[in-house]
Amino acid sequence: MSNGCGATPSSSKSAGVRSKPIRKTSPRTSAVILSGFAASRRSCPNRSFAALGVGALLLGLATLRAGTGLAREASAETSRTTAQVRFFFAGNGRLQLRHGHFEETLDVRYRQPNGAYDEEALQRIAHFFRSRGDGRSEAVSLRLVELLAYIQERYRARPMILLSGYRSPEFNSALGAQGQAVAFASLHTQALAADIALPQLDLQKLWLRLREERVGGVGFYRRQRFLHIDVGPPRFWEEATSRVGENLSAGNARIFARTDFDRYDTLSGARIRLHSVTALPLRVHAIVRAEGEDQAVLGRLRPLSVPALADGDCWLIREPAAAYEFEIQADDHRPQGWQRRRLALEITFCPPLVERTPGMVRTNLVELR
Repeated sequence: MSNGCGATPSSSKSAGVRSKPIRKTSPRTSAVILSGFAASRRSCPNRSFAALGVGALLLGLATLRAGTGLAREASAETSRTTAQVRFFFAGNGRLQLRHGHFEETLDVRYRQPNGAYDEEALQRIAHFFRSRGDGRSEAVSLRLVELLAYIQERYRARPMILLSGYRSPEFNSALGAQGQAVAFASLHTQALAADIALPQLDLQKLWLRLREERVGGVGFYRRQRFLHIDVGPPRFWEEATSRVGENLSAGNARIFARTDFDRYDTLSGARIRLHSVTALPLRVHAIVRAEGEDQAVLGRLRPLSVPALADGDCWLIREPAAAYEFEIQADDHRPQGWQRRRLALEITFCPPLVERTPGMVRTNLVELR
C-alpha cells in the first residue's frame, strides 16, 4: 500500500508486481504509466524529480527493447506464415461448421503447419458441403475453404452455420422450378460458393467489411439472415439487387478465370480454371500474359480437363464441362520488377466470339515469391 507521497513499502506483493515481464507492456500501457508518473509529480512536489525521471527513462528503454524484439518475432512469424500459406485470404488451417439442415458438425484441420493440405480433411469438407437434394458431392474449392476460414478467424465468426454449399445442377434446377431465387449458372453448382448464417454477428457490418476487402462475391440477405460467399470476381449485392432471375451469365457474359493458388515460386505448372462458361464453342488463346502496358508473355496454356483442338495459336473447345482447366508451361522468366508484386494474368479469346463472350479476362492477383 502506498503511504501518500512517500515511498511504497517493500512487500512480496509489490515485488511481484515489479517483476512482471516488460515485454508484455504495450506502448499504450507505457503511456499510462508515464502519465501516472507525471500526475504523481504534480501531486507530490517534494518527490525527487530525478528519481521519477530515471524510472521513466528505464521503463521507456525496456519497453522500446521489448517492442523491437516483438516486432522481430512478428516479422519472422509473418514471413514463415506467408511462405506456407498460398492464398491471400486464408485462415489458420482449421474450419469449424454447423450444418443448417442436418444434425452435423464439422471441425477439421485441413492445412498442416508446413502448408500442405490434408486430403482426408478436404474429403470430409466435400461431404459436409454435399448437395442437399440428392447427396452428390464435389471437391470444394480450396480458395473457398480458405476464405471461410479467414472470415471465421478474423471476425470470430462462430458458430458458422452452412445453409447451402455445393448444389448439383439438377438440384439447382429443381429449386428454381419451386420458385426459389437461384441463378441458372450459380457458383454453388461449381462448389465455389456457400450460404452461411452467423447468428452472433451483425451481418450488415460484416458484409460492408468484406466489401471493403474485396474478398470475392458477397451477398447480404437481410430477411433470411445469411450471407452468400463465393470466390468469383468481387461484386456485392443485397437481396433486392441480386438479379438472380435475369440469367446474367448467359452467353459467357460472366466467364472468369481463377488460378489454383495466389502465391507461387514459379508460374511453371500453375493452373488456371475458366468458370461460368455457358456458351460453346470457346476459343482460348494459348499465350498467357501479365496485365499491364507491356503485357509480357508468361508462358503457354495446355488444356487438362477436356479435349481441345489446336487451331493455330488457339485451343478450340466444344465439349461442355463445369470448368476448364489449363496448365501454364513456362520458364522461370518473370516481368521485371514483379518480385513480391501482385499482378493478374490475362487470358484472351480468339474470334469468332460466340454470343457475349468477352475478348479477354483477367485472373485473380498472383504473387511471385
